[in-house]
Amino acid sequence: MPPIPGWSGLHPLIIHFPIALLFVAPLFVVAAAFWRRHRESWSLGALALMAIGTFSLFFAVATGEAAGQLVERTPQITASLERHESLAETGRVVFSLLTLAFATLVLVPMVLKREPASWVRQTATVVFLLAYAGGIGHLTRVAHEGGRLVHEFGVRSMVASPGPEAAALGADTTGRESRDDDDR
Repeated sequence: MPPIPGWSGLHPLIIHFPIALLFVAPLFVVAAAFWRRHRESWSLGALALMAIGTFSLFFAVATGEAAGQLVERTPQITASLERHESLAETGRVVFSLLTLAFATLVLVPMVLKREPASWVRQTATVVFLLAYAGGIGHLTRVAHEGGRLVHEFGVRSMVASPGPEAAALGADTTGRESRDDDDR
């Protein structure tokens, strides 16, 4: 069984959760708009997905910052990493605000036990979904920049600190495989 990575190695394991949850959440919002009978259930499901996705963004940003401190830097990598970090921090704020806005749209009518007029609810849903689409666009930019770091620049996260097993398998201290010049 592979060792559990340290905090700085968790980023590649964590980052996919907020992306998946936050991309699926608006589908629940749309379902709530179309299925009146189960509107409350779909809305609460969407809110749960947004809340968990947003909460996991905080972990993703924190583990990303830890992983970023271990990266071997070149000017291009530094620029891309700074752009990725800045976009990620903005995304965390954007989805925090979107989740709070949706919580207000869902929970206030429940607490007041009073449904808003149909046109108000529909307008609020459309406006929210448009704002959320902007958030999804932003999240896509964050993911793209992270993907560039991995696939274009070869930045890798140390998943485990090398121990005796890693040395026996030929890994160096960065977690990458050692290669002889003849193998290249």
